Amino acid sequence: MPVPPWLESLLSTAFFTVCRTHGDAARGECNMYCLDCKGDAFCFYCRSFKHKDHQVIQIRRSSYHDVVRVTEIQKVLDISGVQTYVINSARVLFLNERPQPKSGKGVAHICEICGRSLLDPFRFCSLGCKLVGVRRNGNASFSIEAKNEELTRREGMSKEEEELREGSQQGIYPPTPPPPPSNARRRKGIPHRAPFGS
Repeated sequence: MPVPPWLESLLSTAFFTVCRTHGDAARGECNMYCLDCKGDAFCFYCRSFKHKDHQVIQIRRSSYHDVVRVTEIQKVLDISGVQTYVINSARVLFLNERPQPKSGKGVAHICEICGRSLLDPFRFCSLGCKLVGVRRNGNASFSIEAKNEELTRREGMSKEEEELREGSQQGIYPPTPPPPPSNARRRKGIPHRAPFGS
């Protein structure tokens, strides 16, 4: 199954609303999502009562858009091809596409679905765009099993194939030059003075 059954529900869920039960509590905003129940968002306190032994992920906010930490989502979903960002010293990715004016000239990487400019050579700007890409083209997947099979296949390469592959890639990038010597303790040499004028 290329798309998990909970993904569409996650992408269409409204987060950061006030919890009806725990609205007066300090952590009463609905920023949790249960992958087992596939229902609405809930707060920290609801998790303790109703979703104690379930797979739950926490949604965070960045510039008024919903994000999820890579460390949480990659346990349940293959996120390859989706642009990630470091926000508050944690690597995150956006749940849905973010509107952007037309990309300017000189943009090297863009999202295949919405055309948003990307920082790195990724295919998609968000999980939502990857979902559209999976459905439209079928040349991407969310399945962790498929990703693991690919890794196993690569690990099963013979030593010769691996050496050939490494050898062919060595010619692609020039060798990095050694770092310049440090000037911290270098001696100046013999001082030379200007000749005295007559």
